[in-house]
Amino acid sequence: MPELDSIRGIAVLLVVLFHEFGFAYGLDGLSGIRRLFVGITCVGWVGVNLFFVLSGFLITGILLDTKSRRDYYKRFYARRALRILPLYYAVLMLLVALAHARLVDRHVSWAFVGLSSVYMANLTELFGVPIQYGVLWSLAVEEHFYLLWPAVVRFVSRRGIAVTGTVISALCLGLRMLTYVLGGRAGIGYTWLVADGLAMGAVLAALIRGPLGTRHGIRQIIWCSFAISFVLLAAGAPFGIFWGRTFLGVTVRPTAINLFFTAIIATALRVGTSPWKAIVNPRPLRFLGDISYCIYLVHMLMFELVNHILIRLIPSLPSGKGHFGVMVLRFSLATSITILIAVLSRRYFEGPFLRLKAYFEEKTDFPKNKMPSSVQRLPHPGEDLQNALEIAQ
Repeated sequence: MPELDSIRGIAVLLVVLFHEFGFAYGLDGLSGIRRLFVGITCVGWVGVNLFFVLSGFLITGILLDTKSRRDYYKRFYARRALRILPLYYAVLMLLVALAHARLVDRHVSWAFVGLSSVYMANLTELFGVPIQYGVLWSLAVEEHFYLLWPAVVRFVSRRGIAVTGTVISALCLGLRMLTYVLGGRAGIGYTWLVADGLAMGAVLAALIRGPLGTRHGIRQIIWCSFAISFVLLAAGAPFGIFWGRTFLGVTVRPTAINLFFTAIIATALRVGTSPWKAIVNPRPLRFLGDISYCIYLVHMLMFELVNHILIRLIPSLPSGKGHFGVMVLRFSLATSITILIAVLSRRYFEGPFLRLKAYFEEKTDFPKNKMPSSVQRLPHPGEDLQNALEIAQ
């Protein structure tokens, strides 16, 4: 499904633009089109929500399509480990090396590294340790999902998965509300406060493998998700839902955003099986999507490293705050280096590990007119999506 690589490319691009423009410099000293551009990047944090919904959709789909296999658990965990762990631990070591060499502007304690090494980066504050490399928190949330969700899918029906995902989404919303009312930090990345994005993606994966797995059914899912999202945002607008520190902004806005992205992914699936599929398959976005994992992990480090080098080489260079030209210079250098590292990593570092996935494939004889679900394409207009998503037994 190349359109989903495009979605992943959009998600990582949103995050990179956010961190290297709006988050890093703010809007002070800017005006006109420059202020507008940087202001737009300030909403790029929603890229993480898009990652969560997409991950919930893809992983749940993989699990549903393979739940009858004898090697269900071994296959899933081995393949996930080969995909995620080598690069993750390599970046942890790079983070420590750059921080201790004072090449990046951040302190990294061994306590944070230790907790992050067991995927607790989003929970470090519970142990009195501040988050010292922010991008790791979302990886921790996804790892918690990978750890627990396979057992749920294994023993729950497809319909039960849809119900369970809906319940989790409601519980996350309720827990955010309760945390806010009690004076806690409801907007922090604790798993139980942000898992609704993953859950909504799981619901979508379950729905399109049932009676709604037709082009008409997908359209119903799209309209329903968009409608609920827009109603929540429109009704909450007078009460501050668009502002992150208000009650609705902290608690209900993430639900609306996740529903919106659920509809976006469903739309991409539907358009990707139509004559207009080229719209959702642009090569640059698919390219970014293919290397998005490495980009996400290293882009902040490269941004800080470029800053450090520029300050050493050009001491008179402004900080960037209020200087759009300096922002663009640093963005261009850091992003170019990040993409180069990601391409090299994918080919020479991640690639060998990814090729080992083949050793965890159970040999299965598929009918000649079928393909394994992991490589099946959704149908062209008029075909039934449900048939296209069936795994060959």
